[in-house]
Amino acid sequence: MRGRENKGPETDRWERKDWWGVTLEAPDPHALLVFWSAILDKPIWSESESGGSLDFGEGVGSLGVQRADVYEPPVWPPEPGRQGMQLHLEVEVTDLEAAVAHAVELGATVADFQPQDDVRVLLDPAGHPFCLYT
Repeated sequence: MRGRENKGPETDRWERKDWWGVTLEAPDPHALLVFWSAILDKPIWSESESGGSLDFGEGVGSLGVQRADVYEPPVWPPEPGRQGMQLHLEVEVTDLEAAVAHAVELGATVADFQPQDDVRVLLDPAGHPFCLYT
């Protein structure tokens, strides 16, 4: 992309200028950071009243959460006239049943509609759909 530097993985991540990230909105950013930190096994890197992000260590990507004072959780599956999902995260796992059980323990909800046998659609504590798959 023009206007973007890519120095490569040999350059220290703090000196690189090719960061990217995905940011989720939530009414309670702390709770969602804790949830995703546990799901992805990554520490919370920064946090404030308005949100924060996870530390992936290597590379230059981030998952952030920001406070949304006006928040309408998406519905799954989509329904006309209702807030649909804008994006969803996908997490590969080796034991789908164990991963789903752990996500539920952490506050996820299994969606009623499941489109595939090797994928489980869940909703995070703020209602964002995400997939665990093998």
